[in-house]
Amino acid sequence: MTIGFPKSPRLSLPSWQGFFRLPVMDRYIATELIPPFLFGVGAFSSLGVSIDALFELIRRVTESGLPISIALQVLALKFPQFIAYAFPMSILLANLMTYSRLSSDSELVALKACGVSVYRMVLPALMVCLIVTGITFAFNEIIVPSANYQATVTLAKALNDENPSFQEHNILYQEFKQVEQPNGKKEESLARIFHAKEFDGNEMKGLTILDFSQTGLDQIVSAKTAVWNAGEKAWDFFDGTIYVVSSDGSFRNIVKFDNQRLKLPRAPLDLATQSRDYNEMNIAQSLEYLELLKQSGSEEKIQKLRVRINQRYALPFVCVAFGLVGAALGARLDRGGRSTSFAISLVIIFTYYLLTVVFGSIAQLGVITPFLGAWLPNLFGLSAAIWLLVRSSR
Repeated sequence: MTIGFPKSPRLSLPSWQGFFRLPVMDRYIATELIPPFLFGVGAFSSLGVSIDALFELIRRVTESGLPISIALQVLALKFPQFIAYAFPMSILLANLMTYSRLSSDSELVALKACGVSVYRMVLPALMVCLIVTGITFAFNEIIVPSANYQATVTLAKALNDENPSFQEHNILYQEFKQVEQPNGKKEESLARIFHAKEFDGNEMKGLTILDFSQTGLDQIVSAKTAVWNAGEKAWDFFDGTIYVVSSDGSFRNIVKFDNQRLKLPRAPLDLATQSRDYNEMNIAQSLEYLELLKQSGSEEKIQKLRVRINQRYALPFVCVAFGLVGAALGARLDRGGRSTSFAISLVIIFTYYLLTVVFGSIAQLGVITPFLGAWLPNLFGLSAAIWLLVRSSR
């Protein structure tokens, strides 16, 4: 006879694999979305490259003698930008095709008969859209600006166009300093105004500097040319005059010089040599350039850059609006194939980008804020998606 001891009950620990396991319906719809999404990325990015970059490079090859190998290299570097543009378009097409197929095969009717609401049916689409939104944002920040800049540099080197005759006209830079007030608070006060008529890539020409670093206007420096001395971290001015101004506004002393070194910020050179286009800067670089532009006093450039920065944030989130619109429209299409979905996608995409251009231009004019100019097209898309979903649920 054997004596047995009762087995102690095993503790049931949660399975992480089960925790992350999606319901069958969600996995099925998400899996159905992937092939048309990849098809859309390939189709839309190829179409964009062909229209925007390919024809221009062919013209460069035939007219400017650009080597075909360099043209292919530039074309490859341009591709990431159009892939990023294709992500929102592709998620729209994928949802249209997937949900229209589910509707035509009566699978959505079967789900409704089981008590599944329209809002629950589009939940997998929303999850996929949020993932694509993150991928689009990362793509736009990490890959696209660097690739675009390398494409510009590669093309410039091949065409021997690295040193244009001038980079900028009328460079204006304002330097501020912190001044402690009698009440103990610190406020910004104008220290210097730096103005150059022209920058030719090597030296500033026609310079005038107003020095307010002391109380009132202290001195005026005028010079024909100036170059930045990187070793000394100062400016070398040539063939100029220094006017020392007294407190009553009269010239106390006038000094002519052939060469004069002044300890001034390098920021005017950074402002003049900023060669990157908006599409060649990520958000961090754009914000740095914005701080420089604020010192230049060019309100038009400042407003334009603010709009572009807000559009950088807004563009990835259009994936959510496009995805919900596509799912809601697809669920209402009884019969639809690739051609129908593709045509509807083109109409929606054209409308969205038209709104983006219109509201962006209005924001640049200062009629609305840069935030509204960038996000209003997305809000219109989300409003349309909600309206379509509400109608589909009835």
